Amino acid sequence: MVFKRRDRRSIWQTALGWLWPRGGWKRALQYLRHRLVRLPDQPHRIARGVAAGVFISFSPLFGLHMLGGAAIAWAMRGNVIAALLATFVGNPLSYPFIALGGMRLGHAMLGGHFDGGIRHSFWRSFGDATHDLRLNFLAMFTDAPTHWASLATFFYDIFLPYLVGGTVLGVVAGLVAYYLTLPVIIAYQHRRRLRIKERFDALKAKLIARAEDRNDNTPKS
Repeated sequence: MVFKRRDRRSIWQTALGWLWPRGGWKRALQYLRHRLVRLPDQPHRIARGVAAGVFISFSPLFGLHMLGGAAIAWAMRGNVIAALLATFVGNPLSYPFIALGGMRLGHAMLGGHFDGGIRHSFWRSFGDATHDLRLNFLAMFTDAPTHWASLATFFYDIFLPYLVGGTVLGVVAGLVAYYLTLPVIIAYQHRRRLRIKERFDALKAKLIARAEDRNDNTPKS
């Protein structure tokens, strides 16, 4: 394959690259900004795509953020590529804060109580729910009993509060991203048009000057 790596990366190297990109997060964010402002589309469409990508990053639908961001951007008539790039907001550094804020707000809105035990048992509850889900799937083909206790605990204590709180935080973050991104893209595209016009005018002036030189050097009969 043309784009296949010569030195295959191990699973641990791939995971480490996801946790800490080559060149660091600062360089990765600069690259993301550079790609966003250079997208060939109208500023408000790009900003809508960014808002969609930021919004979906606050949801607990891990593994579906890119697909969900693209779908929301398409429904909003935003730029799908911008939405895919903006899902980068959800990353290993931000997910703990997003999850904590979403669950805390969700429990408050649903009338529940958020404590440190829920925060520390997040992955254990996720593992127990996955285990029950696997057993229930196998029970469809056997006489084994189904198990719903861990799934119910995970849904009501973690997933549902995270979904409710994350939706609210995602809407707020998406709106903030839209209004912060829009003027930046407008200013960049305006400067880019000016640079293109200046280059065109300079090239036009150079061609005119060459034509005048040729006319002056042409022998008169």
